[in-house]
Amino acid sequence: MKRPEGFRGTPPDPPSPPPKERRSRDARRTPRDTAAHPTAGASRARPARGPRAPRERSSRDRAASAALRTADAGSSSASARRLERRAARERRRAERAEVRRFTRQSRRRRLTATIALGTLVTLVGGAAAISVSPLLSLTSIRIVGTERLDADEVAAALEDRRGTPLAFVSDEQIRTDLEGFALIRSFSTEIVPPSTLIVRVVERAPIGALRTAGGFEVVDAAGVVVETTETVPPGIPLLSVESASADDPAFRGLADVLLALPRELRSSVVTISATTRDDVRFTLGGAEHSVVWGSAERSAFKARVLAAALSSTDQSVRWEYDVSAPDSLVVRRAS
Repeated sequence: MKRPEGFRGTPPDPPSPPPKERRSRDARRTPRDTAAHPTAGASRARPARGPRAPRERSSRDRAASAALRTADAGSSSASARRLERRAARERRRAERAEVRRFTRQSRRRRLTATIALGTLVTLVGGAAAISVSPLLSLTSIRIVGTERLDADEVAAALEDRRGTPLAFVSDEQIRTDLEGFALIRSFSTEIVPPSTLIVRVVERAPIGALRTAGGFEVVDAAGVVVETTETVPPGIPLLSVESASADDPAFRGLADVLLALPRELRSSVVTISATTRDDVRFTLGGAEHSVVWGSAERSAFKARVLAAALSSTDQSVRWEYDVSAPDSLVVRRAS
């Protein structure tokens, strides 16, 4: 039903232009209008690019987008790995710092011990190398302390040791070389770098002479024969015992008394005898006084008592002094 004009209601639709006029209007659009409204000129632009142009551009765009996404993913992965490595390095650095902080004292002790050990090894090695060096070989031998012995003979006995490094020269070797010298009681050695050896000899001190079939044997306190002579040497008393052996009690007591006597009194003894360890008697030179000494006990006091008795008696008379009991001196004329 057609509404009459002027009736209130929905306004009527405008008349549509004819088709020819719409096409002409589209044809009159300028490129500027097409650029401003790309959808408006899309229907006319497609035929100029060919039927596959939109699909090719879409494939390239997808490939570029995929490459970009791959590049972004690779860059992100590389950045993540770098950050991870950096964090691992920082963690290891922190761990090492903590270990160094807690082990500082032990490292110092270990360093000190290493330095001390290295110094000791260096010193020992250097000393060992120098000691065996030809620069410290024995070339000069000096003998000191000989009176009855000839020092040159003693040095000649050590001639085989020349050229030996001083560190390798031992007392046992020298003792073996000097065994032929009965007069040597003991010795000591001193090394004077770079090449000198000093041998200090202590000779046996003879205490008396013992009569034998071949003459007189001069012996020391141990009964060792120092020398053999035809007569009794001056200042050496004649021993009157069965044997000059350290195992003989009589000789042992006699030797102890002679060693205990003062030097002045011992040099005036002409003969000395003993039958036991406690029965020692001797004769003094000059007036040939006889002295009953007894044992070696209290010898210093007995010597003072005898000296007082000698000074208070007439020395032109032959006396017998009994000092075996020094607190009760007995003086009587010798028969």
